[in-house]
Amino acid sequence: MIALSLAEIASVVGGQTHDIPDPSVQVTGRVVRDSREVEPGSLFVAFVGERVDGHDFAASVVEAGAAAVLASRPVGVPAIVVDDVQTALGALARHVVERLGATLVALTGSAGKTSTKDLIAQVLQRKAPTVFTPGSLNNEIGLPLTALSATEETRFLVLEMGARGIGHIRYLTDLTPPKVGLVLNVGTAHIGEFGGREQIAQAKGELVEGLPPAEAGGVAILNADDPLVRAMASRTKARVILFGESGEADVRAENVTLTGSGQPSFSLHTPSGCSDVTMRLYGEHHVSNALAAAAVAHELGMSADEIATALSEAGTLSRWRMEVTERPDGVTVVNDAYNANPESMRAALRALAAMGKGRRTWAVLGQMAELGDEALAEHDAVGRLAVRLNVSKLVAVGGREASWLQLGAYNEGSWGEESVHVSDTQAAIDLLRSQLRPGDVVLVKASRSVGLERVAEALVEGTEGEVAVR
Repeated sequence: MIALSLAEIASVVGGQTHDIPDPSVQVTGRVVRDSREVEPGSLFVAFVGERVDGHDFAASVVEAGAAAVLASRPVGVPAIVVDDVQTALGALARHVVERLGATLVALTGSAGKTSTKDLIAQVLQRKAPTVFTPGSLNNEIGLPLTALSATEETRFLVLEMGARGIGHIRYLTDLTPPKVGLVLNVGTAHIGEFGGREQIAQAKGELVEGLPPAEAGGVAILNADDPLVRAMASRTKARVILFGESGEADVRAENVTLTGSGQPSFSLHTPSGCSDVTMRLYGEHHVSNALAAAAVAHELGMSADEIATALSEAGTLSRWRMEVTERPDGVTVVNDAYNANPESMRAALRALAAMGKGRRTWAVLGQMAELGDEALAEHDAVGRLAVRLNVSKLVAVGGREASWLQLGAYNEGSWGEESVHVSDTQAAIDLLRSQLRPGDVVLVKASRSVGLERVAEALVEGTEGEVAVR
């Protein structure tokens, strides 16, 4: 974080200093909530969780070098005490962002947020120092912590914003007001919590409502291929830029193809020129992500050639998202087990089909959570799609939702041994170890709660395989 004195922080967050001999002492290290991440000069944020109370670690973090603790009660060591730690953290983030003057880019969407955020970061880093959300820390705690990791040298701050209800993104844009706002898509992720796609669109559109007007430099970047996103143009006073494969898009892709290994190639068209892109990432769904990143980079002053080069060299930065490992025996393991929703599941299956041409393909799939009344239909549809894409074998892992996946495959015509339902990850591991053959391609994907990454890790453990894309 940029250096701030404890007195200044207390003033910003409306807190009282306790047991601080010298309020002029500066916080020069990171702002963290995990005691294991404390470094000299850190500010430790003491949250009270369901299992752990951060206040219990106050003495140990100060001993490790923390300048102070942001707490909701006195802790016997240097502390700034506030009524609500989360509110105080947000206030501090807003103060730092306003003082920095960096260009803040925020993005949201039902699917592809993290992959697109990683692409944007890798492109913008070629132009100027860039700080971006690590992994998927996109909520009311992760977002301000990311903002607070910016320094005086930071020129671009790229923040992923997630939502589980109306008003969530509005709250996040109040904490860290963006200049550039990107909406990727409106799908069915968390539809059980929202109640419908229209409500999801309402929530995602709060991002463009929070942008400054065009005359103040606000830019809304919207997916021309998604009608619910495109309609958000009427909800913002910012200048609107469209991306997509539509001919009306300002930043678009033409001549989209896939390489023999399933990596997308296309001609990138921007208002400033055209250039060819061949990505290292797998799956045609990354074309839309790349166009979104290209639109952001174009608005921030990069040329088509610069953008195309960066996109062609970009890899995966976040774990378990189309993480491809080639085993010495020729088996390819695709670990996409971080999370799943109907849109990302379909994209992953299509990527598997493209990667597996001429090879046996395995789809090891589990529950897609938080789908509410749509759960049965969506799991059934994914099982059917696996059959339509000629996936060699579907392994449905888990309980009721997994049985729906297998039933969908069966009803689509998978009557032999093309699909199987197993009870848990160990059963899936045992099945795969006994039946995999050299050259097979295995996709592993489910919602995070299922823990299917253990299947992928077991398949590559001890094989000395190499991750093909990082």
